[in-house]
Amino acid sequence: MSDGCCRTASRDQSGRAWVNEAVRLVEADANRSADTHLHVFGLPAAWGIDLYLKDESVHPTGSLKHRLARSLFLYALCNGWIHEGSTIVEASSGSTAVSEAYFARLLGLPFVAVMPASTSPEKIALIEFQGGRCHLVADAGSIYAEAARLAAETGGHYLDQFTYAERATDWRGNNNIAESIFDQLSAERHPVPTWLVVGAGTGGTSATLGRFVRYQQYPTKVCVVDPENSAFFEGWVNEDPSHVTGVGSRIEGIGRPRVEPSFQASVVDAMISVPDAASIAAMRWTSRTTGRSVGASTGTAMWGALRLVSEMRSAGETGSVVTLLCDGGERYADTYYDDGWLAEQGLDIGPYTATLERFYETGAWVEPTSAR
Repeated sequence: MSDGCCRTASRDQSGRAWVNEAVRLVEADANRSADTHLHVFGLPAAWGIDLYLKDESVHPTGSLKHRLARSLFLYALCNGWIHEGSTIVEASSGSTAVSEAYFARLLGLPFVAVMPASTSPEKIALIEFQGGRCHLVADAGSIYAEAARLAAETGGHYLDQFTYAERATDWRGNNNIAESIFDQLSAERHPVPTWLVVGAGTGGTSATLGRFVRYQQYPTKVCVVDPENSAFFEGWVNEDPSHVTGVGSRIEGIGRPRVEPSFQASVVDAMISVPDAASIAAMRWTSRTTGRSVGASTGTAMWGALRLVSEMRSAGETGSVVTLLCDGGERYADTYYDDGWLAEQGLDIGPYTATLERFYETGAWVEPTSAR
């Protein structure tokens, strides 16, 4: 029972100086990293449609995930979840872990990436190069629980990209990717794009784009492209956020065996399910056409973007379409760019390559008659 006296309580603030310096370091990294380029993809001018690729491969860690990692660290620091000496843990075997390892090293913090034991040595090497440690587990489905366990065991912090990606980035602006795209389009003939086309790994990027265009009252629509075996497409179509496939995606960086918590289906206007062979055909074709080596997630996005361009042409519409060059193709020399690997996977990219070449030459989009 209260005795009527005023009561006060406080917490030790000795760690605030370290947090302030950590935030400064992360922000300084952003200031040193100039905004990424928005490249024009050369469609025939007579079509009245412009296609752009936002080149996220030029970030210090080479992919779109650099933005996510920066946002996750700032979010955790400003929420008081990361302290001096905290062990940082993530469930990731890909580009997110590479970027998070970079920021952990920037702050002098240990970083552990929890990943399936089947993860390729090349991926492990990229994470270790940035100063991270890889913790392998036999069951791929257990990476989330194992990451949470390790964080609790070490008194550290589990970044949990699949939960926090949609909220760690300020979707109203603050130099997020959506604001950057619209700023860079401001002097173009179609400055407000008809479509923004992205894949979904965590769902954070599509959430940021979808919220931003609504906040700014733009008519722009967001299309999410989804590779084989991923749960996002069926989950969106059937309005089932619990949908799972239980199978991993072959297209690194996008696609998930479950609909992740960060995926905000309500701000997505359309989805396109893309066969893996189409993703890889578009990846190789885009690299040849632009002279820029791109990864397979960019191929997935380009397949979807060009299909939308063809639909706009058929409807007599003009406008612009923007998609992302998520990372460079140099990471995939032994997989997507290797014909032997394609044969082992049973993937025939020929029909999809023919579709792309015919479209570029004639403007006619003809779906492949066979798909594998």
